[in-house]
Amino acid sequence: MRVAIDHEVAAPVSLVFSVFSDIPKLAERIEKITKVEMLTEGPMEKGTRWRETRVVMKKEATEEMWYSEFHTDRSYTVRGESMGSVFLTTFTFQGANGKTSVRAEMVATPQTVMAKLLSPLTLLTKGMMRRCLTGDLEALGLVAESGGDMSEVEVSTETT
Repeated sequence: MRVAIDHEVAAPVSLVFSVFSDIPKLAERIEKITKVEMLTEGPMEKGTRWRETRVVMKKEATEEMWYSEFHTDRSYTVRGESMGSVFLTTFTFQGANGKTSVRAEMVATPQTVMAKLLSPLTLLTKGMMRRCLTGDLEALGLVAESGGDMSEVEVSTETT
């Protein structure tokens, strides 16, 4: 399964990249994320690991994730393994004229026999994944457009 979303942010690429890649602040910035536990210390870079708890279909789900690629101000890839599949989500950033185009592309690849048997059902979850990615991009984009200051951002209370 593959889902790709494009989003434009009215802020320079260095600020947008900084806001999007600041994992410890995700729970403050994205309503559906209720908790982030850092598993590695230090700067955000390839190999940085964390545990993220997110509300999915009205239930909390916790997954361990890590940066499998990290190129400052250009792109990063988040890897996670869940329900017998590998999830890779790549964020690409391109700046021009004080704005940034962000592309998020998630690819889920089944690894186990059960995940492969259930893969036709991924069409049912594709819409949910698209809404989730879109919500994340919009929330983080608003933070970047406010200069990274959460006090300037009105948080949505929409539920999925």
